[in-house]
Amino acid sequence: MPATRKTLILYSTPACHLCETAHELIRPFLSQLEMDIEEVDISESDALIERYGVRIPIIKFADGEKELGWPFSVESFLAFVSDEV
Repeated sequence: MPATRKTLILYSTPACHLCETAHELIRPFLSQLEMDIEEVDISESDALIERYGVRIPIIKFADGEKELGWPFSVESFLAFVSDEV
């Protein structure tokens, strides 16, 4: 049975240049890591704004609790995802 693709959530807002930078940093690795990315606009939820408002971009696995907040590098991103695969 093939492994199920994992989904990363990228918490962001529209026109967030740091969020765009984070997405560009991780996008090249998604295919080889067999992962998908789902962008969640925190501006649509008061709870998410309260939790992440000044910390975005944040990534986490859809089925996990551990988060990686900005700033992060390719190396720290790969270390983050390697703990989950």
